[in-house]
Amino acid sequence: MDKDILVLGIAGGTGSGKTTLMKNIIDRFPGEVTVISHDNYYKRHDDLTYEQRCRLNYDEPAAFDTDLMIGHLDRLRRGEAIDCPVYDFTLHNRSSDTIRVEPKPVIIVEGIMIFVEPSLRALMDIRIFVDTDADVRLCRRILRDVKKRGRTLESVLRQYQDTVKPMHEQYVEPSKKFADLVVPEGGKNLVALDMIMSRICRHLDGSGQ
Repeated sequence: MDKDILVLGIAGGTGSGKTTLMKNIIDRFPGEVTVISHDNYYKRHDDLTYEQRCRLNYDEPAAFDTDLMIGHLDRLRRGEAIDCPVYDFTLHNRSSDTIRVEPKPVIIVEGIMIFVEPSLRALMDIRIFVDTDADVRLCRRILRDVKKRGRTLESVLRQYQDTVKPMHEQYVEPSKKFADLVVPEGGKNLVALDMIMSRICRHLDGSGQ
């Protein structure tokens, strides 16, 4: 492993504010941070029709190709570039495209389920769980899925009720116990943000853990 690389895991429920926290870190350390998202590692389902893919449960650990993500993160930690898969949410399937991801001093691993698998957790130096009220998270998810992913309001609410909420309670919320730091309100929590930034600064200037 490359000791010059710091891996941050940022987990939390859908719409919790993971992206806001992540963007704050990227903006603070331009050129020093690379990101891999668990969402890009949803399994490919070319064998199913669009209608069949719409009915799959995308909010359980089995929906992800986590083994591939573990292998990619391991390579990044060793200083090797990867070709990260790309997921098309409008089609409910993995795209044929990939993104070349280069290792950088700080790697952010982001996703709702990233603390569930022990082998993935073990590759993270710091685990952060963004904790936000369920009503706020639902509102954010509706806005995101309707505006950015081409979903209808009815489909978003149905998915939330059928899989998102029960899977959050079964997998995501219990994984909070594996976090080193629980951050209420994500990137808007200035105290927690300052602590995280300070830790990254210490890593980048070589002043130790």
